[in-house]
Order: sequence, then C-alpha cells, then structure tokens
Amino acid sequence: MATKIRLKRMGAKKDPFYRVVVADARSPRDGRFIEEIGYYDPTTKPATISIDEEKALKWLANGAKPSDTARSLLKQVGVLAKFNETRKAR
Repeated sequence: MATKIRLKRMGAKKDPFYRVVVADARSPRDGRFIEEIGYYDPTTKPATISIDEEKALKWLANGAKPSDTARSLLKQVGVLAKFNETRKAR
C-alpha cells in the first residue's frame, strides 16, 4: 500500500486549518486516513505548525512520501533534516 503524508482540510469556510495525516495514496483529500501526525494553522501570525517527530520519522522510514506542502512543513520543523541524517548514517 502506497502511503502519503499530506494535509487534510478542516475548519470553517474562509477560516481553514489543516491536519497533517498519513493516508493511502488512493483515498480522497478529506477522506480516510491511517494516522494523524500533527496540525498546521496558517491563519495565526506566525503560522502554527505542530508535528509529532517520532511518528513522522517512523512513517518516512516506512516509505511514506510527503506531498509538496507537507514536505515544506516537515522541513520547517526539522524532521526532514533528522530523517536524512539517519539515512546517511546507515
């Protein structure tokens, strides 16, 4: 099963926030997901990003591919740098 790390839109009209989830690549954007690993709120100044590093690293190690936006968020939090260090150490 191909898994992706991507955003699930939540919140009201004109007031979105997003959950960072791991989902099957075939499921719809706001459909079923396997696990929630964090959230992202772009409406606050500065934007709020909260991602569980352990869960994110586990899913990246298991082969989950992040979407472009999710990759950007993981990079801002520093999870991608840790993941790349562990891959180089092998």
